[in-house]
Amino acid sequence: MAVKTFKPTTPSRRNMTVTDYQVLSNVKPEKSLLENLSKNSGRNSYGRITVRHRGGGNKRKYRIIDFKRDKMDMFAEVLTLEYDPNRGAFIALIRYEDGEKRYIIAPHDLKVGDKVISSASADIKPGNALPITNIPVGTIIHNIELNPGRGAQFVRGAGNAAQLMAKEDGMALVRLPSGELRKFRLNCMATIGQVSNLDHENIQIGKAGRKRHMGIRPTVRGSVMNPCDHPHGGGEGKSPIGRPGPVTPWGKPTLGYKTRKKKNLSDKFIVKRRGAK
Repeated sequence: MAVKTFKPTTPSRRNMTVTDYQVLSNVKPEKSLLENLSKNSGRNSYGRITVRHRGGGNKRKYRIIDFKRDKMDMFAEVLTLEYDPNRGAFIALIRYEDGEKRYIIAPHDLKVGDKVISSASADIKPGNALPITNIPVGTIIHNIELNPGRGAQFVRGAGNAAQLMAKEDGMALVRLPSGELRKFRLNCMATIGQVSNLDHENIQIGKAGRKRHMGIRPTVRGSVMNPCDHPHGGGEGKSPIGRPGPVTPWGKPTLGYKTRKKKNLSDKFIVKRRGAK
């Protein structure tokens, strides 16, 4: 997948790049697999803002993605490769032999007309889904289940890939894109290959308006606020923060502050944390 650049006709165009969507099918999304997506602007069910700097953005509909791949031992043909406004990866519309259509996360190198299958005896090729116990060690995988039957929760973002490192004692050792080594149950499903749109990380937004189209509002530094709005605020002119280290608007330490629960039940499955030496 290539990155498209522009002639610098304006200051924003000079630094702006977009994904080249030439490989995608020029079709409208499948209506039966669309759902309305209401905006909440970062607010929870009580109407309180729990995620700041959200609001506005283009209207979009949710594409129902098959993360479970639970239609076993039946081939499906790839009809189209499509853009999904809700994620960085591309999606593929597949049609099973019985006529049912579903969307899946498109792996890299999947093409229109290819056949994919979800089966314990499937070939090791991009797009096929298998239980981890049937996948050879060293294989590149994505869309990994955490609990059998619940659907894929790991390695779903554009360009991401994990590697199956070992299988022992009923568990599989997988190296995640972050570098973390984690154990998974052998009966969890995973999909072969790397997630599509590898150049997603190389895109330069270029101008503030594109972020507003995504529903992301401006972020303001605490040091330019008033003391009533942020602990870093106040002072005459450009002032230091006046604390041993930077903090959040609510006074919690930031820059290296651990937010993961101390007694997380899944800690026993993590063999090596990301960033560990």
